[in-house]
Amino acid sequence: MKNLWISFKFTLVMCVVLTIGYVLALRLTAAVASPNDGEAPVVELNGKVVGAANVGQQFTDNRYFWGRPSAVDYNGGASGGSNKGTNNPEYLAEVEARIDTFLEAHPYLERKDVPAEMVTACGSGLDPDISPRGAEVQIRRVAEARGMSEGQVREIVEKTVQKPWLGLFGTYKVNVLKLNVALDEAHK
Repeated sequence: MKNLWISFKFTLVMCVVLTIGYVLALRLTAAVASPNDGEAPVVELNGKVVGAANVGQQFTDNRYFWGRPSAVDYNGGASGGSNKGTNNPEYLAEVEARIDTFLEAHPYLERKDVPAEMVTACGSGLDPDISPRGAEVQIRRVAEARGMSEGQVREIVEKTVQKPWLGLFGTYKVNVLKLNVALDEAHK
């Protein structure tokens, strides 16, 4: 019985130590290794926080670049995909409807020019980034809606393209919220 009591106390102590130790180790690693001291990166406009840089948001106004569709309506508390297979009739109908909507807003594009990411939701439903191609096809619409030249808008897009880490890890991408904030700052 004595060994059982010692084992029980040891288990309790180790649970507490390892739980707290694990959290502290993660927090310390994040504080040292991440650019924001382990805090979520936020985007500001005119000194006010307008959103988290790592969570997608819905933009529908033609003056803004649009991000990827979301299967969870951009609800961070309900992150997840639709779980529909690529040959599911409902899923295919959703994608077709998204393509039609995208082409209505971008009449200068042909169906084959619509980037797949602009009509398919990501696994989390909260992807904040699009590819440079996804931004490029929207430049004309945004420029017309803002009364800017395509060259001005393209320049802002090019400045916001994030390159792969160390030139090796990841892909070229554009954070939609940061891009839209940059547009607002450039075109007040």
